[in-house]
Amino acid sequence: MLKIDLWKRTAIWLVVAFGIMFALPNGFYSKVETSNDAEAILAVEGATSTPELEADAGLWPSFLPDGLVNLGLDLRGGAQLLAEVKVEQVYESRMRSMWPEVRDVLAEQRDIVGFVTDESNVEGELRVRISDAAGMDRALELVRGLAQPVVSVTTVGEVDIVVTRMSDTDLMVALTDVEKVASDDRTVRQALEVVRRRIDEVGTREPSIQRQGDTRILIQVPGIGSAQDVKILIGEQGELGFHPVVGSTADPEARAGAGNILLPSLDQEGLYYILERTAVVTGDDLVDSQPTFDENNRPAVTFRFNPSGARQFGDYTLDNIGSPFAIVLDGKVVSAPNIAAHISGGSGIITGNFDIAESTNLAVLLRAGALPAELDFLQEQTVGPDLGQDSINAGAIACLVAFALVLIYMVLSYGLLGVFANVALLVNVALIFALLSLIGGTLTLPGIAGIVLTIGMAVDANVLIFERIREESRTAKGPARAIELGYEKALSAIIDANITTFITAAILFAMGAGPVRGFAITLGLGIITSVFTAIFVTRLLVVIWFERKRPKQVFAGKYLRLVKSETAFDFFKRAKMWLGLSGIMVVVAFVSFMAQGLNFGIDFKGGTTLRTESTQVIDVAEYRSVVEALDLGEVTITEVFDPTFGDDKNVATVAIQTQDGEEAVSNETIQAVEGALRSIDPNMAFPATESVGPTVSGELIQSAIIAVVLAIGAVLAYIWMRFEWQFALGAVAALMHDVLLTIGIFSALQIRFDLAIIAALLTIVGYSLNDTVVVFDRVRENLRKYKAKDLKDVLNLSINETLSRTFMTSFTTLLALISLYVLGGDVIRGFVFAMIWGVIIGTYSSIFVASTTLLVLGVKRDWSKEANKVGGQYANIDA
Repeated sequence: MLKIDLWKRTAIWLVVAFGIMFALPNGFYSKVETSNDAEAILAVEGATSTPELEADAGLWPSFLPDGLVNLGLDLRGGAQLLAEVKVEQVYESRMRSMWPEVRDVLAEQRDIVGFVTDESNVEGELRVRISDAAGMDRALELVRGLAQPVVSVTTVGEVDIVVTRMSDTDLMVALTDVEKVASDDRTVRQALEVVRRRIDEVGTREPSIQRQGDTRILIQVPGIGSAQDVKILIGEQGELGFHPVVGSTADPEARAGAGNILLPSLDQEGLYYILERTAVVTGDDLVDSQPTFDENNRPAVTFRFNPSGARQFGDYTLDNIGSPFAIVLDGKVVSAPNIAAHISGGSGIITGNFDIAESTNLAVLLRAGALPAELDFLQEQTVGPDLGQDSINAGAIACLVAFALVLIYMVLSYGLLGVFANVALLVNVALIFALLSLIGGTLTLPGIAGIVLTIGMAVDANVLIFERIREESRTAKGPARAIELGYEKALSAIIDANITTFITAAILFAMGAGPVRGFAITLGLGIITSVFTAIFVTRLLVVIWFERKRPKQVFAGKYLRLVKSETAFDFFKRAKMWLGLSGIMVVVAFVSFMAQGLNFGIDFKGGTTLRTESTQVIDVAEYRSVVEALDLGEVTITEVFDPTFGDDKNVATVAIQTQDGEEAVSNETIQAVEGALRSIDPNMAFPATESVGPTVSGELIQSAIIAVVLAIGAVLAYIWMRFEWQFALGAVAALMHDVLLTIGIFSALQIRFDLAIIAALLTIVGYSLNDTVVVFDRVRENLRKYKAKDLKDVLNLSINETLSRTFMTSFTTLLALISLYVLGGDVIRGFVFAMIWGVIIGTYSSIFVASTTLLVLGVKRDWSKEANKVGGQYANIDA
């Protein structure tokens, strides 16, 4: 009976209200953001309220939700860096810090071990020499007594150092493997906290600093000028030390001697200082640092020690009046003044050849604390705020146009039921934004593409239901029963089709990074909300309408039809021809791939891409000539034709290969390229920069391959469980066909192939499966229904019965994607092109490749206990 209980109706309306309520703030983004910022300032203890702050805080009512979807860097503008912590550097500092302790414990037994010297010559190891070989056993015993238990939740009873006899007079101290693992974890955690403090000092909006993997940190800073600015702020280690001076020299190869180090002067080129390796005081004892000016009104930096550091600093200066004392920052001597008097206050000033910006940054570095180890920047990206706003505008226009086209098409195809589907679609988008706001999700440009794709695919569940209702109306007794059967019989296909797509979204989220993950989140949430709105919201609207109007027919009148109501095409009349055509296309794709390969973006081959904007007409040859003069190796310059961002912006991309021996293109190289291009147009802007090192690019290729294989494997397993192995192989054959042809067309047309295209490939896998599973679900139903029919006839019947739905879904999805392709901007155009191609080729493969493969393999005819006696258990029909 067509009925929905009151409690279910209430629950559905509450979910709809929840979605609209929590999505609402995103419609007034700037007002809510300003209000939230003002409230956050007022909430700080001791903050002073002003009329301006109170007015800003009142821009959004306090009784309404104020959660917003975070905007990704490609929409807001800002910088992103992926840094690797060089954890092995900590091993050396640990050994250096152990030397005084080892020296003192052995010095207490000087009558046994003799004199003790530091003979270290390998980083990460402490080599100690005693003068009396007879005391070696005692020396080993004493040093081993310094070992401490490893602090780790995964190890018990392990110690942090291993002490080894190297000769009759030498012993070596090193960290154990267990301690190195624990040290690596502590180092990355400490680096994460230091980076966070440095970024917070600048006061940027909503920075994101996250650990990624074992030794990497992902840093996203919206609103900052460029990745270069962030690198200057966080790239310096900020390791400060005060070392006794042994001497100075102009020879960079001079021997420093045991226990000493040779370091260059920061200001005086060609001058090197020989210093004692162990610092008297380090930056760990600093409690404050501020930019200031010295007595000559030059920028400088003040510092202040904690009580322990102040005492050590005071004691040393008292005992060494008149001696030089070096201030060392990140392995360079900032200055080496003579100690004029006892410094008892624990404070001082660092002078040098600074400008105001450098002294300010140095004060931030010292105040936030030193990084425990250096950072290697493996990947970086800069998006200017103007480009981000352009992307938002383009994405919004594409969404609205796609929305309008789909809404109109649904009304023309299904009349009033189409209106209900459109209401559900509006609720669907509201729920996506509500969920993104609640989970703190980040919306990226590919994420907008995910929403646009959801708009196109969200109608699929409704189309499945409406087409089934239309089909049941021809046989069922009355419209109520037709509606009930339509929802009941379409449910299996809806669940199976959306689960397969959700699997690919989950793999994208697990294996992807950055924008790809943003796309996966919106796609995954869109699948969940689409199923909910189709099964519950649309059904509730249909039931309310039916209860009030009691229509005699569900579909009365003429509607737009892409495919007539009843078709009887023989899709297998030329089955061998279709398989042969697909085979030829696959071979052509393979030959193209082998002959010219893919036009890999920097995601996969490493390097840096700069986006340029000029008011002058672009001359690619002129661009190339000025850049090639820098002798940077392979440089690719491409003019971008994109009317979306305005006719006055002549846009080009400049791709630079990674330089030999560098993990990423250096700041100096990027600045040189920008300077060369500005010689053509002094007003040229660089709204976006992206850099990927060879380490990351290699990992991305590996992750991409694994993601595609996992997606296909997971889908194979799911369909095998839900159907039979023949169905699974048929689906995988269609998937492989679609993936190979997509790669082939990118190779043939030399369209840039980057990480976003992998996301498109996986989405194509999901979409193709969506189509294939709907057909297979009907095949399974008809195999039970028509037990005496040949498999070929069952397949033909099933494809014809679902043909209208197949074309309707493909058409609505293409409407949305074409809108995004035309209006969404060049940044995601390759991605959207892959999706459009995937929809077309996926529709073809679900009808011809998957079903023909199933026909060739044969299939189980009956899932009942008693196998069909006519035709046997399996039927193999010659195609």
